[in-house]
Amino acid sequence: MKLLGAVERPFYAAVSPAVSWLIRTGVRPNTITTIGTGLVLASALLYGFGHVRLGGLVLLLSGIADTLDGQVARGGAMVTRFGAFYDSTLDRIGDGATFIGIGTYFLMAPDVGYRTTAVVLCMVAILSSLLVSYARARAEGLGLDCKVGIAQRAERILGLGLFSLVVGAGPHAFVLEALVGLLALASVITVVQRFVYVYRNADGAEVPARLARARPAALDPLSKGQ
Repeated sequence: MKLLGAVERPFYAAVSPAVSWLIRTGVRPNTITTIGTGLVLASALLYGFGHVRLGGLVLLLSGIADTLDGQVARGGAMVTRFGAFYDSTLDRIGDGATFIGIGTYFLMAPDVGYRTTAVVLCMVAILSSLLVSYARARAEGLGLDCKVGIAQRAERILGLGLFSLVVGAGPHAFVLEALVGLLALASVITVVQRFVYVYRNADGAEVPARLARARPAALDPLSKGQ
């Protein structure tokens, strides 16, 4: 179950006028995706230079853009395979950049407590956030709609951006450290939830034809590249 499930519908209703305007003006979803990624990278730089509150604000703005591109693509009948690939790839860049920026802040700021632990938590957060997305993509490639988990990308962006904006890093960056730790833990839990979901449902899923025709090694989870 997603943590933000209760607020999804009101949020989509609130951004509906903006979506309609973007469709009418002919703005392409990939353009919105690019702008959103630019905002994520700007946020990462702001975090890295110690502007935690401003970094949180820009991160929240990137989350809005990340929502708008999909809404515009579907509402304007502009969904393409490349667009889906482009959006997913840039999202992974954004996930990594955000925690790299925060990790840089932990390394460079003079008064950070538990500096080594904070940097390690950023590393765990990067790996676990990428695994959350990979697990879903791999499951969908096997014919499973794997959207389970307590912390998907929207939850991570909202949680990190909102608390950064309101609270900042906190004394000796303890608040930001705790937040990164909670996000890393939530992402790890989400990965486990998706493993369990696939384990329970994989046998009943229909394997896509492209995989059914593939060489046996391509279906072997122990083969290289899987």
